[in-house]
Amino acid sequence: MKKSKILIGAAVIAIAGFFTIAADHIDAPAVAGGTSDITDIYGFQGQDSDNIVFVANVQGLISPANTASAAFDENVLFEFNIDNNGDAIEDLVIQATARNGKMYFFGPTAPTQTGLNSTIATTAATNSVDITSYGSSAIVESNNDMRFFAGPRDDPFFMDFVRYTQIVTPGDDDGDGMEEGAFLPEGTGDGFASDTFAGTNVLSIVIELPKSMVGSGDSVNFWVESKRKQ
Repeated sequence: MKKSKILIGAAVIAIAGFFTIAADHIDAPAVAGGTSDITDIYGFQGQDSDNIVFVANVQGLISPANTASAAFDENVLFEFNIDNNGDAIEDLVIQATARNGKMYFFGPTAPTQTGLNSTIATTAATNSVDITSYGSSAIVESNNDMRFFAGPRDDPFFMDFVRYTQIVTPGDDDGDGMEEGAFLPEGTGDGFASDTFAGTNVLSIVIELPKSMVGSGDSVNFWVESKRKQ
């Protein structure tokens, strides 16, 4: 499988806890709005403090009206890459791909090869979960000390693009001779932010597993790739 899109930047997760996010939402034309598009990745300590949780959200900005028909692309492999020795090369991978209403997971396992191309690690530990349909209670599968979920969720990412645009592109919008949006001093403005992503959904892939499965150090790097079957 050739890589069709890689999320720029790896997230560093402290094994002892903490929460990490890597955000995207704006992609290259080849994948923007497509079924291989990754919007965000998250990593955090599980409710069980001995566990770590990895999340990849894909196919962002799905309206409620279109969520029921949104589906994971069976020709796309999502690969969670884990670097546990700090050399920015994946030491372990967890692969996820959809088939006939289920999400199948392979790993964690050492990759058959590192870099841009991948093959499914069919000899690794294999798990699956039924893909939750829109509006239904979440289906979570537990096996081999791991837990899995796949299905639509509300987009948790918060971003006010209007305010962001005002800050990064200042200009004299109202002709008063003053640059608007260059600064937002205390005591001005309405004090409210608007969530650009409110009311939109994503398709989520969630994996929870023991920290001992990903490394023995204090932290790991992780990133997620989507790779399309060729």
